[in-house]
Amino acid sequence: MKNISIWSEVESGFKGLKLDKNKEYDVVIVGGGITGISTLYHLSNSNLKVCLVEKNNICEGVTSRTTGKLTYLQDNIYSRLSKYHDFDKVKLYLDSQKEVIERVVKIIKDNDIDCNLDKVRSYVFTNDDSLDDEIGLLKKMDVKIKKDDELPDGKSIKQGYYVSDTYVFHPLKYLYSLVNIIRDKVDIYENTKIVSIDKLDDYYYLKSDDYILKTKKVVIAVHYPYFLFPFLIPFKSYLEKSYIGAKRVDNDYHYSAISISKPIESIRFYNDKKTYKLYLTNSHNYCVKNDEVKNFEELKDYDYLWSNKDIITNDLLPYIGLIDDNLYLGTGYNTWGMTNGSIAGIIISDMILNKKNKYVDLFNPKRKIKLSTFPIALFSSAYSFISTKINKQKSWYSNRVKFEKRNGKNVAIYIDDDNKEHVVYNLCPHLKCSLIFNEIEKTWDCPCHGSRFSLDGDVIEGPSNYDIKYKDK
Repeated sequence: MKNISIWSEVESGFKGLKLDKNKEYDVVIVGGGITGISTLYHLSNSNLKVCLVEKNNICEGVTSRTTGKLTYLQDNIYSRLSKYHDFDKVKLYLDSQKEVIERVVKIIKDNDIDCNLDKVRSYVFTNDDSLDDEIGLLKKMDVKIKKDDELPDGKSIKQGYYVSDTYVFHPLKYLYSLVNIIRDKVDIYENTKIVSIDKLDDYYYLKSDDYILKTKKVVIAVHYPYFLFPFLIPFKSYLEKSYIGAKRVDNDYHYSAISISKPIESIRFYNDKKTYKLYLTNSHNYCVKNDEVKNFEELKDYDYLWSNKDIITNDLLPYIGLIDDNLYLGTGYNTWGMTNGSIAGIIISDMILNKKNKYVDLFNPKRKIKLSTFPIALFSSAYSFISTKINKQKSWYSNRVKFEKRNGKNVAIYIDDDNKEHVVYNLCPHLKCSLIFNEIEKTWDCPCHGSRFSLDGDVIEGPSNYDIKYKDK
């Protein structure tokens, strides 16, 4: 068993430089996942001087832990959206998903990109709840669905339907190919943290550990924006965590599927000489159910194990567009990052290039959101913060995990198989939440906003930009 995503074993064929001097650009993109790279790709043929900055290596964050689906059948998203938006907006969201799938497939085919693209049926099914409302909306929006009472591998379902014009692919092969296509037209900096963004007159100044990037326009393409102001994302969203496994199988079924009944099941197949079934389960609000040994239990016999976190917005639409003067944001993809991250790259690049885009208003991050949607976001952040302060030593921890004070500082300790102590400060630098230990993936995780750290305290994933390495002095 490997505690990594199956996608992460592919080589990038690219090595970015680390920022080594102060520089000036027209556009700086912060974040090297699907949003950042898609935006970079769509700006690469403009006359603008553009760079992308990634604090680790490109495609090593949330993008590497997706299931790699390109589908507009996204569980019962349309009936859920209809609780917050009128029919025209729900239909426009459907149009955006269908259009971006066509755009991505065209990019792949036009550039002859080898990323295991496979046209498959997409199923939505349930074993207890009803799909009648979703089916009614899809028919009203002229989606040609076909009903079925079993999946192609013979699994019986209570109620289900499918379409045949969706895809699965290898997300990292796709993105690495985009980078290699445009690498001579843009600058890409890896292992370069942006720790602050300040504005003076008409320019933004992005400070890394050692140098400054000066630019007129900034695109924040990180999974969870690390700043609190001006966007206040902790009050406009919460985190959902899912658990994914990939297992070698004999039969290659060309379909993907997702259930709406609990526990959520998401299924797809990946074939590259060997066939693997990818299975996602146990999705939950990230502030609770952090016993990772138990959460991974259903997948213990899989060849690869990994987890992923998704930002769920208060009204179930992504936040894509301007949040301040010449400051753009793409986040909050509600578990559908491959389509929404790709369309974010199109929308933001169109806005920067002063092109019309019919989805700008739909995804506008500054749109009005009903106050009644805020309690779950507020509860999630408050619950996580308080629960980690009250009870650091969780009941499910093994005796390898300890919490104590050293030199007057709260520290967390993991003792490995060689009896070596891995000691870190027990505070997330972002907003000072205490940490929990993920005993399957061997990481220190912040349950408030999703920062992750290695055993020895290196920051793996934001919003934190700082390490938590313990210094014994």
